[in-house]
Amino acid sequence: MLTAQVGIEVPFQDVDLMQVVWHGNYFRYFETARAALLRKINYDYPEMQASGYLWPIVELKARFVQPMRYAQHIRVHADLLEWENRLKIAYRVADTVSDKRLSSGYTIQCAVDVRSGELQLVSPPVLRARLKDYL
Repeated sequence: MLTAQVGIEVPFQDVDLMQVVWHGNYFRYFETARAALLRKINYDYPEMQASGYLWPIVELKARFVQPMRYAQHIRVHADLLEWENRLKIAYRVADTVSDKRLSSGYTIQCAVDVRSGELQLVSPPVLRARLKDYL
């Protein structure tokens, strides 16, 4: 399985008036881990576009388990779950010190041909080629 993790220290600008991370920022943390995951196979956004495909997010979900606070050190895991017809990536956010789960979720991305704008019903061969060492 293709997996990656990143460490993040929660910055001040990410917290709201209740002194917890604003819910919309969780997706930025997911995105940081997603980029690390796809860099492992040299298929981050610039490589996607260069290959002739865009991969917009078509679905996302987050579950908020425990609040995160300013300066808290967190670890975000990203795991590739599906790749044949779409990219489904699962995320787990945990406190670095206690290892308590703080959040979880997933994103789904589908390939779109850059030239035609058509949604691809199966993932393009370039993705399988990039994943060959993990399949």
